[in-house]
Amino acid sequence: MKLNSELQKQFTGYMDLLKDDIILTASLDDSENSKKVKDFLDDISSISEKIVIKEASLSRTPSFRIDTKAKVGNIVFAAVPLGHEFASFVLALLQSSGVVPKISEESKKRIQEIDQAYHFETYISLSCHICPDVVQALNIMAVLNDNITHTTIDGALFKDEIDDLNIMAVPTVMLNGREFMAGRTSIEEILDKIVGEKQTTISYSKPFDVMVIGGGPAGSSSAIYAARKGLSVIMVADKVGGQVLDTLSIENLIGTVYTEGPKLAQALNTHMQEYNIEIVKNQTVSKLEKDELINATLNNGDEITAKSVIIATGARWRNANVPGEKEFKNKGVAYCPHCDGPLFENKDIAVIGGGNSGIEAAIDLSNTSSKVTVLEFMPELKADAVLQKKMEQRKNINVILNAQTTEISGDSRVSGLSYKDRETNQIHDIKLAGVFVQIGLAPNTEWLGDYLAKSPMGEIIVDQKGETSIKGIYAAGDCTNSSYKQIVIAMGSGATAALSVADYLMKNFDK
Repeated sequence: MKLNSELQKQFTGYMDLLKDDIILTASLDDSENSKKVKDFLDDISSISEKIVIKEASLSRTPSFRIDTKAKVGNIVFAAVPLGHEFASFVLALLQSSGVVPKISEESKKRIQEIDQAYHFETYISLSCHICPDVVQALNIMAVLNDNITHTTIDGALFKDEIDDLNIMAVPTVMLNGREFMAGRTSIEEILDKIVGEKQTTISYSKPFDVMVIGGGPAGSSSAIYAARKGLSVIMVADKVGGQVLDTLSIENLIGTVYTEGPKLAQALNTHMQEYNIEIVKNQTVSKLEKDELINATLNNGDEITAKSVIIATGARWRNANVPGEKEFKNKGVAYCPHCDGPLFENKDIAVIGGGNSGIEAAIDLSNTSSKVTVLEFMPELKADAVLQKKMEQRKNINVILNAQTTEISGDSRVSGLSYKDRETNQIHDIKLAGVFVQIGLAPNTEWLGDYLAKSPMGEIIVDQKGETSIKGIYAAGDCTNSSYKQIVIAMGSGATAALSVADYLMKNFDK
């Protein structure tokens, strides 16, 4: 599998940054997959004289390990790292050669202090846009500590392993032979899980002018606009980027023809770093209390005081809330067709939901799955006509209307789904291997209880300035009763809330 001209050009530029020569130690045989790996490695080595290939026997074939002249490396790819993983491969080369990873000094110290052996294996698909975050995090850990190894495994090359381990979602991380975690994660979260959460106590003598809760487009916009007004800003965010991190392609952000969710999230983070914004990551707020000032309690018990608050906690994919969904999550129940779709190649699957996201998922999944059944609760599909027309051209997509999903069933993995025909009340059973839930968004507002006024859907009710039912507390983005849930609208509402906060502080507080 050879590099195209664009990738060759990108790779050539990066190779000038290598600090040491690289040895790619490959384990190959006569199989077709080994030929693909060898073609890839031959292409790589032909571009740079600093990279040579040697063959040896590794635990998986085909695979290759990244070594240097000075040491045997701790990073292995049992994959042809193209697609979303090409960046992971390039970074692994650079960091193995001595280029310092761009992580915080605190995280670096925590990694280097690990004195136990940790052998990580991450199962990925090349179409998974959230897998690189996990791969790159574990590769960095393997570079910084010789007690840690990491192998990236493409499920398409090692289908028997996928089946034997009952892996039905990517990324899935194994640690020392046992399942460790699945889904998006960060270095900080991995470290918290293997060495314990770091103990930090936030203590400030003065309250912040504004606290932003949430790190997505609305939260980032709020923080930047507030900082530009000269306000002291603190952000509390589980993840900077929010739901954008799980978005593959973005083509409706005005002024940007095309980008991808993780790239936009990184751009938001970079933009915030241009200002004096304190960011508390991997934390959420569990409680708000307002007297003259507003006190926020974090999930780790820390407390932060601010003169005003902007809530921008966004939304998440809505669950179907039927028996079997929770039990079979990552065992046949999935929410990301781009990530997990390849694991259902030549299998029958269902998509719950007939809106835009559901029909887009069905079209995408029809490329690899044998049959896709779309279950729509209403008498007609809600997706745009252009998507419905495209779907109708796919012979392996079947649509069932007035279908109320009642149960997802199986043993160790999903094997079937039951639904009720809402016209006849008759129950029908479908045999299948996977279920993709695509039924819209639910606001992340449960933690507020009834502290603020909400819509029947749980959205925070705001006025035209973004203010909630309590003075000094504002909200923005997908967690509010905004008519439309779009990135560009969330950014605008974040800016509106920040400008409103500046006006509120000017009228109610002496600087």
